[in-house]
Amino acid sequence: MERLEAEKRIAELRNLLNRYGYEYYVLDKPSVPDSEYDLKMRELIELEEIYPDMITPDSPTQRVGGKPLEGFEKVQHRIPMLSLSNAFNEQELRDFARRAQEGASGKVAFVCELKIDGLAVNLHYDNGKFVQGSTRGDGTVGEDITSNLRTIRSVPLSISEQGSIEVRGEAFMPHKSFLALNEAKEENGEEPFANPRNAAAGSLRQLDPKIAAKRNLDIFLYGVGEWDGKQQTSHSGRLQYIKELGLKVNPETKRCETIDEVIEYVNYWTEHRPDLAYEIDGIVIKVDDLDQQEELGYTAKSPRWAIAYKFPAEEVVTTLLDIELSVGRTGVVTPTAILEPVRVAGTTVQRASLHNADIIRELDVRIGDRVIIKKAGDIIPKVVRVLIEERKGEEQPFEMPDHCPACDAELVHLEEEVALRCINPNCPAQLKEGLIHFVSRDAMNIDGLGEKVIEQLFREQLIGKISDIYRLEKEQLVQLERMGEKSASNLINAIEKSKENSLEKLIFGLGIRFIGSKAARTLAEHFETMERLTVATLEELVSVDEIGEKMADSVVKYFEEDKVMALIDDLKQLGVNMSYNGPKQADAPEDAPFSGKTVVLTGKLSHFTRTEAKQLVESLGGTVTGSVSKKTDLVICGEDAGSKLEKAEKLGIEIWSEDNLVEIAESEGTKK
Repeated sequence: MERLEAEKRIAELRNLLNRYGYEYYVLDKPSVPDSEYDLKMRELIELEEIYPDMITPDSPTQRVGGKPLEGFEKVQHRIPMLSLSNAFNEQELRDFARRAQEGASGKVAFVCELKIDGLAVNLHYDNGKFVQGSTRGDGTVGEDITSNLRTIRSVPLSISEQGSIEVRGEAFMPHKSFLALNEAKEENGEEPFANPRNAAAGSLRQLDPKIAAKRNLDIFLYGVGEWDGKQQTSHSGRLQYIKELGLKVNPETKRCETIDEVIEYVNYWTEHRPDLAYEIDGIVIKVDDLDQQEELGYTAKSPRWAIAYKFPAEEVVTTLLDIELSVGRTGVVTPTAILEPVRVAGTTVQRASLHNADIIRELDVRIGDRVIIKKAGDIIPKVVRVLIEERKGEEQPFEMPDHCPACDAELVHLEEEVALRCINPNCPAQLKEGLIHFVSRDAMNIDGLGEKVIEQLFREQLIGKISDIYRLEKEQLVQLERMGEKSASNLINAIEKSKENSLEKLIFGLGIRFIGSKAARTLAEHFETMERLTVATLEELVSVDEIGEKMADSVVKYFEEDKVMALIDDLKQLGVNMSYNGPKQADAPEDAPFSGKTVVLTGKLSHFTRTEAKQLVESLGGTVTGSVSKKTDLVICGEDAGSKLEKAEKLGIEIWSEDNLVEIAESEGTKK
């Protein structure tokens, strides 16, 4: 076959195979038998083997998986992938609807979606091509799993929308695929997956895409991230449009005019969830109108215009074999029930929370009791009741100890606390848990330094305090079990890279009582340096928005400790960054160029990356949002600005070119 003829035939085959694939994997309505699909796929493979220069990333032949990766690259989400707040009963759903109606202009309608139990992912299309796929991660930073997502047949490799768009959804493993996978694992003598969610997540985090390709995953798309495509006025309209683009949207999604309709939908699927071909763990309810979503806005962790209803937890009966005590990083001693293994909500459970001594007394829990357990929010197992009527008289009462199980120091009750606490600063359990917290994702986020590695290093006495992490050497690491040359090098590099983290990561990592990740960010942004924070007075701290007296008092007392200041000095000497280097807007002067303005960025920027432009606007007092609405003050356009520009023009919103932003950057001395 001549080259021109082959080029034409390759294009024909790709169009046919893409259409067949869409009909089969998205519409579930195949128009040709499998044999016809296979025949054309073989023909395309043969032609691409003859003309390899004609192979493109969106060819149907590229779904089988490429070469194994060495590791996953980090991906900074242009717009954060926030989690949702939860509702557990009808009243909480009605409260959500009432708050939404009070905060929005006009009558509020809702969209209900099945909450798929899988792995949240982000798909980025540019000029119609699928260019990157990533996990949710911590909501701000995920992992690049493009190669694995390409293997999902219901993910189109090309679409008709030419703008730069992100589509978000849930990748999952259908029941049929899950059962087949576990049967194969058991035949090979391997441990089966506990549930379809773990199987999906494990498949998408395989470094070898060929493994993911064999797992028969699927996907439903339910929202967008950064969007330069055709604008819609409603969430339901947006779902319809992404469906028209060939992206798979759950057919059970429903628009509801009232909260009563929402509750009817929730009740139906609470009863009929076993009839589905995949796992769901709840229902997501969203305000439909996009302008109303913009009005309602966000809390620090979740949107105010959406909520996740969680199904009632499944309760099961098992035997309590023992009660184990653990000591957390703040010294709290927590009892945990050791159980006869039992299946709960899709996983095998052997441990469950008992919280504290008061709960043990209240439940009258004894070792040997038959107990009822459930998963709170379908996640954390806990003991909810003892079957006292089944006691045989051999059960043993349990008493909390007077001394720490880790260091034997006397335990104390602090004022207004139920928990018993070890206050020995040298307690090995607290030191180890503090190290685990320090390297965790929301803290210093050191890749490769997970809980097991920390325990190993602690056991081998290579680390005992936080600063010891930054003194580790490759020669020490390679001596550890299961730690090769490459892993040791990667870990040393990750530790070195963590020194560059912005100050809020370090503040949170230190584990100051009552200071979570959001408060750490607030303190870092306000005080800017560790030096200023360590000398801040109680009055200065409580004057900061969202920092209460309890938090402020904890910060002051923390930095009054000599050993803490010695640690800070040690970390500084080791090269750990002590300054905030994220975007600032709260302290921007009132006459800053974007002070108090809501800004939307659209189109392709040539002088800045999207992240750089966003940080510049925020540092000069502005707030950057992803969509144009009546609340938008300014739209800054790059090349090929599409529907956002059109909407801004219709609403009479001020419009700038990127050149205006460059001028601002130069005048403020922020442009390199």
